[in-house]
Amino acid sequence: MKSIKDKIIWITGASSGIGEALAYQLNEIGAKLIISARRITELERVKNKCTYPENVAILSLDLGNFKDLELMPKKAQYFYGSIDILINNGGISQRSLIKDTSFEVFQEMININYLGTIQLSKSLLPYFIEKNTGHYVTITSLMGKFSSPYRSGYCGSKHALHGFFDSLRMEHESDNIDVTLVCPGFVQTNISKNALVGDGSTSGSNDNATKNGISAEDCAKKIIKAIQRKNFEVYIGGKEKYGIYLKRFFPKLLHKIVLKSKVR
Repeated sequence: MKSIKDKIIWITGASSGIGEALAYQLNEIGAKLIISARRITELERVKNKCTYPENVAILSLDLGNFKDLELMPKKAQYFYGSIDILINNGGISQRSLIKDTSFEVFQEMININYLGTIQLSKSLLPYFIEKNTGHYVTITSLMGKFSSPYRSGYCGSKHALHGFFDSLRMEHESDNIDVTLVCPGFVQTNISKNALVGDGSTSGSNDNATKNGISAEDCAKKIIKAIQRKNFEVYIGGKEKYGIYLKRFFPKLLHKIVLKSKVR
């Protein structure tokens, strides 16, 4: 754990799910944390549950507020004087057919999952360049590599992250800036419960695939290993991981399997 201990790590979407699990495990290892989300009360709950709460700073952040995101890296640096790793974990999902989904829902997917993440990451980039080191860890999804019904806007926003961060990695390799793209499959979080449906309201219920997924704790362990190894890309989950390879070599077979699974 030497590559993580004493690092200063900024986590977005840290108030629940994968982000919360990462906060506990990274804090236990010895990293100094800045945890961000919209709900300060939930961030305080996470901080108080950490083994070493004195090593956790709270910074409220809304990925939909692009103007404020420009200022966030300076605010984040205030706590410890530096940032080593940004974990882009914040985001929202969607569960609705294209024909039933308002354009505003698609906009929200792009604004939060893609543009908000890009704005925050780009605002931190000059600091990483000046420092001549840095690491972006962006939590996308297996849905960023292949698609599924009821998730069109979500899939589109996650695909976009791959395009952007693959470019960033190539452009700034000479600045010693690393990029790790993490693609989880089904994880036991509230992502489905909080997903937007066609009219912009929340789903309110978790689907069976999410309920039967791996735990957020197991997912976090695998993410930390990927960070240590500075992997370009990592796939996490159960048998759904193999959709990556079916998409590449047998796309028609994957199409049939996904339709047959009736995953919602």
